[in-house]
Amino acid sequence: MSNIRKIHHVAYRCKDAKTTVEWYQKHLGMNFVLAIAEDQVPSTHAPDPYMHLFMDAGGGNILAFFELPNAPEMGRDPNTPDWVQHIALEVDTVGELEATKARLEAAGIPVVGLTDHTIFKSIYFFDPNGHRLELAANTATPEMMKKLDEVKWDMLNEWDKTKRAPKHAAWMHEKEFTAA
Repeated sequence: MSNIRKIHHVAYRCKDAKTTVEWYQKHLGMNFVLAIAEDQVPSTHAPDPYMHLFMDAGGGNILAFFELPNAPEMGRDPNTPDWVQHIALEVDTVGELEATKARLEAAGIPVVGLTDHTIFKSIYFFDPNGHRLELAANTATPEMMKKLDEVKWDMLNEWDKTKRAPKHAAWMHEKEFTAA
């Protein structure tokens, strides 16, 4: 069994490599780390030119994209709601989240939220490729995380049997949380 150290990178498709790099730099402050371009796929040796770009998502995390000029236009899984497939990136504070929301909206980018998930707050928006992004700022207390950790297996096992939302963490949806 391998011991996974971390995610090396997560890769998505993009419509235009240069537009994608510039958008992530401008709106999220992510640095452009690396570009790899080939005329043939290294793993399959298929003749299919691509541009593979890598963006610094902080903390040693890399968000990567492929531009595939010879492939049909990219699409989405029509059976999966837009809100399900997303890339969630963490920011330090709720204040930074609010400031980013204001900057995005000033740039004409529609933003959903500030959404309060009890253990974090977040905003949602789309990049120029149609990928939904979430920026999140943690707000959990150690007591909240302890309570969630204690019920995770019970919740998973109940879900597995019933396919209905277990109520072990219903406190997350109450107006005020008390750790008692």
